[in-house]
Amino acid sequence: MHNTILVAEDNCEISKVIKLYLEVEGYEVLIADNGLDGLSLVKENKIDLAILDIMMPKMDGYELTREIRKISNIPVLILSAKNEDIDKILGLNMGADDYITKPFNPLEIVARVNAALRRHYKLSGNEKNSGILNLGELNLDTNNCRLVKQEQEIQLTATEFKILALLMRVPERIFSKVQIIEHIKGEYFETDDNSVTVHISHLREKIGMNKNGNQYIKTVKGLGYKIEDK
Repeated sequence: MHNTILVAEDNCEISKVIKLYLEVEGYEVLIADNGLDGLSLVKENKIDLAILDIMMPKMDGYELTREIRKISNIPVLILSAKNEDIDKILGLNMGADDYITKPFNPLEIVARVNAALRRHYKLSGNEKNSGILNLGELNLDTNNCRLVKQEQEIQLTATEFKILALLMRVPERIFSKVQIIEHIKGEYFETDDNSVTVHISHLREKIGMNKNGNQYIKTVKGLGYKIEDK
């Protein structure tokens, strides 16, 4: 069964090019030229991933991302001519998984879609089957709230566990401070605070380095944090 991709883009030439390249890759593609129609397609179809332009009529890409996040955890890729950090941060805060700047190479779109779906289904399979998240020497049991590294259990606070689980569910995805706060407290926040920085610092101390001598949790300047085994 083919994966179905939603492309919500008001420029029909751009959406046609994206559709062409994705169909060559074997994907089924649905197109919407405004945000409201895009949301309807998500509600009425089994969408596996969404590519959303920012500047769309009726509902922009930011708002559409937020609405999708209320009903689905599918990967969302933001497509925009804006290249400012603040725009990227806003997209990530709304729940987007990646941000692609125009003009772009269509092959980059295909590569980003492939990578996002691999991460998404790897996550879904791991958690569905065992509740265990693995990254390098880290083994996080989400059912029993236990972290083990090299057969040694590491004690975490409830907040530290929530943050680490969030990061390990989607390795290499960048999470902003606001997203992390929302995950911890279960509420929407417009701004961040210093508590996340403190929790991340404590986590780094507890989980230590990977086999390469590098920190698992990386700071992405101006954007947030991600976890990787590199």
